[in-house]
Amino acid sequence: MSLKRNALPVVGWRELVHLPQLGLHAMPAKIDTGARTSSLHGTVLEEFERDGENFVRFAVDFEQQHVRQVCEAVHVDIRGITSSNGETQRRYVIKTPLRIGDLEFRAEISLADRRDMKFPMLIGRSSLRRRFVVDSGYSWLQTPERKTTKGHKP
Repeated sequence: MSLKRNALPVVGWRELVHLPQLGLHAMPAKIDTGARTSSLHGTVLEEFERDGENFVRFAVDFEQQHVRQVCEAVHVDIRGITSSNGETQRRYVIKTPLRIGDLEFRAEISLADRRDMKFPMLIGRSSLRRRFVVDSGYSWLQTPERKTTKGHKP
């Protein structure tokens, strides 16, 4: 069976991504087709309402640089999300623009404690679907500021 499709941009197994409304740029992200929802390292500080919409204020810590970025985003939901170790955690889910390469779109992103992970952000398949195809043998295919790398070494 052959499907005719328009050519989609190709992402590698890791890319630098941008969350412009949160003021987060060039965030290292792992592309993970095994995860449904994208995830961002963030610590929830508080929930609040603005103009009838629910928001959440959270902190993104860049421990190596000793920097804390406080962000606000529309709070869409609190969901049970199963992590890679099989545990289901209740997480806040936000909706915000996400840019990978030249493509910007609104994405749902869960906030999780990723301090022990190599990447502060994980891009799941709902953000990739109908937008990108993945070539897991390369890195930085949508990151012009980085040299494309072949292989899987972090």
